[in-house]
Amino acid sequence: MKPVQIFTVTPSLPPRLQCLREIAYNVFWSWDRESIDLFRRLDRDLWNETEHNPVLMLGKISQTQLESAASDEAFIAHMERVYTKLKDYMNSTSWYEKIYGKHSQPCIAYFSAEFGITESIPIYSGGLGILAGDYLKSSSDLGLPLVGVGLLYQKGYFRQSLNSDGWQKEDYPDTDFYNISIQLEKDQNGSPLIIAVDYPSGQVFAQIWRVQIGRVPLYLLDTNIPFNNDKDREITGQLYVADGEKRIRQEIMLGFGGIKALSALGINPSVYHMNEGHSAFLALERICRLRADHGLSFGEAKEIVSATNVFTTHTPEAAGIDIFHPNLIKTYLEIYCHGLGISFNELIGLGREDPSNDNEGFSMAVLA
Repeated sequence: MKPVQIFTVTPSLPPRLQCLREIAYNVFWSWDRESIDLFRRLDRDLWNETEHNPVLMLGKISQTQLESAASDEAFIAHMERVYTKLKDYMNSTSWYEKIYGKHSQPCIAYFSAEFGITESIPIYSGGLGILAGDYLKSSSDLGLPLVGVGLLYQKGYFRQSLNSDGWQKEDYPDTDFYNISIQLEKDQNGSPLIIAVDYPSGQVFAQIWRVQIGRVPLYLLDTNIPFNNDKDREITGQLYVADGEKRIRQEIMLGFGGIKALSALGINPSVYHMNEGHSAFLALERICRLRADHGLSFGEAKEIVSATNVFTTHTPEAAGIDIFHPNLIKTYLEIYCHGLGISFNELIGLGREDPSNDNEGFSMAVLA
């Protein structure tokens, strides 16, 4: 059983240092040299010990050190420069706004299975995640009205070591979400915002976390909550599991759940960008919603979705694309046929190069 929450006793920030918390919870600090120098200045050894994690650092530093920093005028001046720089970055007129005007809400949703934001938020594995993280950072710099959508894995990338025989060993440490630069989205009552996704065994629930990447929010779904049984809590357990059934359960949460999360947050994008095919089920959820909300036929809804989806693939090889066995698709997606207004044979054909070939698997790239 994974822990849902770890309770820790943390020092209290003195009034003069309150803006340190705001600085720590916007990963603008990760690419701003003066921000990094600020945390190093507070305690260089602890900064390195916490692996450049300002939230964990502020939780572990002694109250005496904080009180000392609050009375250090040079440190206060440094902190105020960093805070002013962050505020100026957030509030300045961006390139996009100068050319296209200001949008009241994001009009682009960027879905990815992994995001490489900073080493203290280990929800990435390799190049795909680094690209996705850079995409969000660049979007923030340009002021694009964009949000990211992904999954918050309890175990992200593994750590490598050598055993006594010289063989490589992988460890998957749990991430304490309450000690990294992410925050829970809350409903109007102050409780975690929860969405529900349909699976064959019933509904699976997920709470929504937010990483603030400069101007751009990244929303991450987390199924490790008490509403779910152990199997369902494992959906967001680990990045890139090899088991096909676990993989499809993750991708249902990313695609169907990601759209539901945006809806719960009151966000209605105009364009949906899929970074690889992992999130392609979002197209099915969008079709179901268009049919339910506007009384469209499947064909009409599909045409709208196709025109407003963007798909990027970086590995156009069969080995780099998720292809699911037809039995898995029947088990997990047949429940959506009614909402889509099509038969199961029509549904599975959406993921085949040759829809009439019953021996062909279901390709997420073809669906996208």
